[in-house]
Amino acid sequence: MKTQIQDEIIDQLLANYRKPEDLTGPDGLFRQLKARLINRVLDAELTTHLGFDKNQRPPEEKSNARNGHSSKTLRSDEGELPIRVPRDRKGEFEPSLIPKHQRHFDGFDDCIVSLYSRGLGVREIQEHLKEIYQVDVSATLISNATEAVFEEVNAWRHRCLDPVYPIVWFDAIVVKIRQDGKVTNRAVYIALAVNMQGVKEVLGMWSSENEGATFWLNVATELKNRGLSDIFICCIDGLSGFAKALKSAFPETRVQRCIVHQVRNSLKYVSYKNRKEVADALKLIYNAPTAEAGWTALQNFRALYDSRFPAIGRNWEAAWDELSTFFGYPPEIRKIIYTTNAIESLNSSFRKISRHRNLFPSVDSVFKLFYLSLKNISRKWTKPVPNWHDALNRFIIEFAERMPTSH
Repeated sequence: MKTQIQDEIIDQLLANYRKPEDLTGPDGLFRQLKARLINRVLDAELTTHLGFDKNQRPPEEKSNARNGHSSKTLRSDEGELPIRVPRDRKGEFEPSLIPKHQRHFDGFDDCIVSLYSRGLGVREIQEHLKEIYQVDVSATLISNATEAVFEEVNAWRHRCLDPVYPIVWFDAIVVKIRQDGKVTNRAVYIALAVNMQGVKEVLGMWSSENEGATFWLNVATELKNRGLSDIFICCIDGLSGFAKALKSAFPETRVQRCIVHQVRNSLKYVSYKNRKEVADALKLIYNAPTAEAGWTALQNFRALYDSRFPAIGRNWEAAWDELSTFFGYPPEIRKIIYTTNAIESLNSSFRKISRHRNLFPSVDSVFKLFYLSLKNISRKWTKPVPNWHDALNRFIIEFAERMPTSH
């Protein structure tokens, strides 16, 4: 039911209004009115709980009664609100508006989580809340507000997945973690997929001290246990042991190694003055119209450069099966699958968000920050990736027997 506030009441409330601070300041009307309303509602809740008003004599069958108030300070959008919580003698009263142990009102804790998700450190969050809400917030309070997200993070990391994802990219971002009194670099691996609607979706995050075939087999097994039964094309950046583990879990998946990373790694062997020349020569390989033409271009490259840069051609040839998958697709689809740029863009956002944190106390704290940040980033993932209509039609033809029944 919509409540109408009479103009006379508004006039009374604004009788002493002179400047905006009279409404919104630390002692302004908004803050006072909110605290008074909360107090009145809490008193009304106790009346309902007891079954009689505080000015009434309790019925004979009622053994419970009011037992004064306890003081409590709430954090709110208007700053700190001092309120009085009514008590009953038996201690049975459970307020609904402000439950026991709750110390915030409105979206105050949500505000802390929102600031945290945008990469602000504890000190910056404290300064922001002090400036905007005139509230001193301890580091412990900020930690408690964000710790509550862990349950949500774990539920997300173990949620059920679609049975089929046409394209999945795997990549890693390195963070610094203080562990057992030592600072170590720790890789956090992320799987970014395109679902059947062409919309990007992060499937999960993982971390391990030792990357290898066993670790990746565990990741692949977890994905299967969460409902993923097939991946058409998986794009990677030479992750150690990944391709072999992936093939054991998803034997029909085609692996494409990132061409951009391959070129970047190749140029490490080349002096600065020769890089453009070598880069242009490598471009002839991956811009070739077919895999056969690309292989011929690679042999021509080796004939020209093996004497000066033997590692480049040898590395391309050794990884050719994983480098040449994209040749089987038209140019529009090649642009989607021949590079891990999509997930590198995501990781770049994570790096910007975590730039204020030189150290993380644990891997879980990394997952928490990245998950909260992802919630903000993924709000923009509402449209299919470019050329998805063409890609989907190609997949329907090529993977007809593996397509889900509804797509």
